[in-house]
Amino acid sequence: MDKNTIIGIVLIVLIFFGFMVLNRPSEKEIARQKQYNDSIAALQTAEQQRADSLNAIKAADATAVRKDTAATADVFGPFAPAGTGTETFYTLENNLLKVTLSNKGGRIYSVQIKNYQTHDSLPLILFDKDESSFGFTLATNNSRVLNTKDLYFEPVNADTAQTKNRQAQSLVMRLHTSGNAYLDFVYTLMPNDYKVRFEIKGNNMASVLAANTDRLELNWESKIRQQEKGRKFEARYSGLFFKYVADKVDNLRQSGNDTQSPPNQLQWVSFKDQFFSSIFVADQAFFNTTLTSSAISDQQSNYLANCKTDLYVNYDPKNSANIGFSFYFVPNKYHLLKGYDKGVQSDKQLMFNKIIPLGWTIFGWINQYAIIPMFDFFGSFISNYGIIILLMTIVLRLVLFPLTYKSYMSSAKMRVLKPEIDEINAKIPKDKPLERQKATMDLYRKVGVSPMSGCLPAILQMPILIAMFNFFPASIELRHQSFLWAKDLSSYDAIISWGGNIPVITQYFGNHIALFCLLATAVTFIYTKVNMALQPSNQQMAGMQWMMYLGPFMMWFWFNDYASGLSYYYFLSTLISIGQTYVIRGFVDEKKLLAQLQANKKKPAKKKSSFMERMEKMQREQQRMQQQRAKQQKRR
Repeated sequence: MDKNTIIGIVLIVLIFFGFMVLNRPSEKEIARQKQYNDSIAALQTAEQQRADSLNAIKAADATAVRKDTAATADVFGPFAPAGTGTETFYTLENNLLKVTLSNKGGRIYSVQIKNYQTHDSLPLILFDKDESSFGFTLATNNSRVLNTKDLYFEPVNADTAQTKNRQAQSLVMRLHTSGNAYLDFVYTLMPNDYKVRFEIKGNNMASVLAANTDRLELNWESKIRQQEKGRKFEARYSGLFFKYVADKVDNLRQSGNDTQSPPNQLQWVSFKDQFFSSIFVADQAFFNTTLTSSAISDQQSNYLANCKTDLYVNYDPKNSANIGFSFYFVPNKYHLLKGYDKGVQSDKQLMFNKIIPLGWTIFGWINQYAIIPMFDFFGSFISNYGIIILLMTIVLRLVLFPLTYKSYMSSAKMRVLKPEIDEINAKIPKDKPLERQKATMDLYRKVGVSPMSGCLPAILQMPILIAMFNFFPASIELRHQSFLWAKDLSSYDAIISWGGNIPVITQYFGNHIALFCLLATAVTFIYTKVNMALQPSNQQMAGMQWMMYLGPFMMWFWFNDYASGLSYYYFLSTLISIGQTYVIRGFVDEKKLLAQLQANKKKPAKKKSSFMERMEKMQREQQRMQQQRAKQQKRR
């Protein structure tokens, strides 16, 4: 170690200790910090004592607790009459929903969506028991901070709440105080609807709430159940969605953990799995929101994620007007969700259909205005969804046939020109790539061939392929629909399954082999081989062949967990494409095609296309830069 290094280390040590001495707090600062810490500790101790008292009251027998009026009043203040009780349940039910409410918290305790089942044929429950939590924070005028989820409500119309499915059902949960003030939670279930109306109505609440109360804080939390067979696949489409007031729908990240505090007011918040959603809508708006979504990675768990919202709503305890909300417990069916916006002004539309992942911009438009109408049309007179997918595939391949034909013809022209391209490469050495490229482009221009004519049709087909990739996993109509060996077109069709955890394989491939995915992979491999045979051979293409064949193999890994309906579509589409290629090949005479190209040389030169002009400009610029580099190297 040299002298300079030693001096540097010594200086660093001196600076470090000097910084510690200079920044050491004074005696007054230490005393002030100690006083602050003692205050915090005292507050925490008081809160803990109050929490212990609350737990003791909850654990004690209800009759005994009511006798201990002083202890109850100390914990709950003016809400002491609601501090203890026995949990009881009440049901609102129509032909679509069964909603169970609890008097503890006056909340929705459980929701069953009728006419649907889980993948293992059980009733479809969105949440039940402690899987969900819902409550408003109340600050009393004697410095108590309570939450409605810990208080006991009294149903005031329980005897009349049960009515026939054809009539609206309503249940009022009342939160009593020690005086004449009370708070009502009013739930109304309409017939033949997935909507539960929820209203808050107060009476003389200004006498018990803090004087500065102008809002209520709401905490809503729920675990998202696994409803489908493919846990990993379902998790990709599950999470927390929300809509800004008079603006777009957005969502938290649907894998891993995410937290956001949206800067603007929200119209609604939704906890969504692949095919079902719980949506909470405010008549006015939510503000100061904090949204959290946490993925549950345990593969043995019955839950996919935990979603939580902290929301604020305006509330004036002096005003007896109701605060209005609506719950929607719905299947994610496009027309159903879209239907809730009928007759609603554009700036107040709910836009529930945006939670269905149909794809962004052009992909979503293709699904909304082409794929879904065609799907509905065939579904109006055909009940077998395997046949519907077959017919849709045939229609789409016919629509795309002109592009397929153009792509094939471009390959054929390049193939018959291959001998002339080889001559150019033989005349111009490899160390002059720009000259080779210019001569090749001149040949293409003379015979009327565009190098992009083969790529452009393939690019134009991509939006439809991507739109279909989004459509099938989002289509609840395919759920539990069987075709051939596939029992559920919305999930994978395993023909071989195994247990245990195999490193890499289980994580990325799964513990099964899906047959439609395997078939789609096989025909994609064949299609790749057919296309490679049609391309003009050269050394560069020969070196890339292994990459082309790697694609189908990767597809097998990617789509093994995906909906069998999607793999079935790709299998059919690729199979039809192979057939179209051979049909076109049978009608194209390559000798006549070459003669036609040679005849084009004798025609007057056509005006260069903008693409060709740009290509030549780039070539000239590259050539100029190479010449400059060569001159600089000579000078050196």
